[in-house]
Amino acid sequence: MTTYPTPLARLIQELSKLPGIGEKTAARLAFHMLKGTREDVINLADSIAKLRQEIGLCRQCFGFSEVNPQSDGETLCTVCRNPERAKDTICVVEEPADLIAVEKSQEFKGLYHVLQGTISPLDGIGPDALRIRELLDRIRGGSVREVIVATNPTMDGEATALYLSKVIKPLGVAVTRIARGLPMGGDLEYIDAVTLGKALEGRREI
Repeated sequence: MTTYPTPLARLIQELSKLPGIGEKTAARLAFHMLKGTREDVINLADSIAKLRQEIGLCRQCFGFSEVNPQSDGETLCTVCRNPERAKDTICVVEEPADLIAVEKSQEFKGLYHVLQGTISPLDGIGPDALRIRELLDRIRGGSVREVIVATNPTMDGEATALYLSKVIKPLGVAVTRIARGLPMGGDLEYIDAVTLGKALEGRREI
């Protein structure tokens, strides 16, 4: 990047750190920003700067939530605050992006719980590293009748699903798994809404 002016080289280097963005793509993005208006660039920079300040995790489901400056930073997300959501069904996903993907299907009307990962023995990640304890507390303290396990169809996702079934069923709650309408090895974040919706409709008990 020595052929670029220093400010441009610095921007290209930072953009290259994003997933799926190589140096050529980063350079195209940087050139596009240079061609845009000063206001567009300032708005983009402002949005990025405020991202970590104004986005936190919901204190109940651990999905994304807007941070209220007047609170301690732990607020409820729009889904958990919605009184019309079914309180007796919880859909368990791996990451906040998966929650958003399921919401886009418009097939699920219950609540969510984000594990913040999966059980992965090879990586040294056990159940205690995830938000499983908080999930069990929600089940014990509420009127939950069904838990839908929507972890990704990967080896770690399947292992996590089996573990959840093992620890939740003794609590008298039905545990179902979304149907295999999803490609093995895929991520919920990148599945189209129709396929994901059908997978939710065809969930089965595990």
